[in-house]
Amino acid sequence: MFSGSIPALVTPFRNGAVDEDAFCRLVDWQIAEGSSALVPCGTTGESATLSYDEHYRVISLCIAQANGRVPVIAGCGSNDTATAVRHMAFAKAEGAAAALVVAPYYNRPNQDGIYAHYAHLAEKSDLPIILYNVPGRTVTDLLPETVARLAQIPNIIGIKDASGNLARVGTHRLSCGPEFCQLSGNDDMAVGFNASGGVGCISVTANVAPRLCADLQAACLAGDYALARQINDRLHPLHGALFTDASPAPVKYALARLLSDFPDELRLPLVAASAASCRAVDAGLAHAGLV
Repeated sequence: MFSGSIPALVTPFRNGAVDEDAFCRLVDWQIAEGSSALVPCGTTGESATLSYDEHYRVISLCIAQANGRVPVIAGCGSNDTATAVRHMAFAKAEGAAAALVVAPYYNRPNQDGIYAHYAHLAEKSDLPIILYNVPGRTVTDLLPETVARLAQIPNIIGIKDASGNLARVGTHRLSCGPEFCQLSGNDDMAVGFNASGGVGCISVTANVAPRLCADLQAACLAGDYALARQINDRLHPLHGALFTDASPAPVKYALARLLSDFPDELRLPLVAASAASCRAVDAGLAHAGLV
């Protein structure tokens, strides 16, 4: 259902509020540069510090601004199952194409609890669900055996895998079937992920290099891995630079450099990228030919 380069969009803030004009300009730029879908209100969108009203406003803005040009995969995750149900109901009503749902964090449920969480969401909504496994943030790990169980539920259609374990792509392919949509959650592993059976990336780097990320994914999908590696060589330093400080601080710094009047503002407890991080981003942007 989904493939290619899918940016996990930042949420721009100005003077403490969501900058709706900047966000809409970002959506238009991403679509013009070849992104195949959009993810508002994910981790990179600082969803953890958005109020309910802000969370829903950003989803609505994204869907309205995309206006059917690309699908919108709404960030609907929560460590509270009832809240995730509420998020999914809103996203469905607004016209989202799917929900990206992170594994429950902080509570540290066991695998049966994780399964029950997702199964409950799938029972309460027919909106397609993309699982999101990022144990570095959630502490809990969505194990392949649990993914295989969940893949039997018709509206659980895929996974964004940021486990860092490339072997899981093959494991998921064998246990969930080749039609189960596997999307990388790590830009620096996207080429290898696709070679193993993935079909795209929900990307941080695509925020600042959407055309290059789209071209890389197109090359992978066409089986031209020589070209994909060539593009990735341009992007590789940037992939790393965007995580030299707490994300999305380096990403917002990069966007402020690339886009006119784009605010470099974060919500506490996140603060602006360090001087060393900014230097790394500058070098990455230069290496990619973006500045």
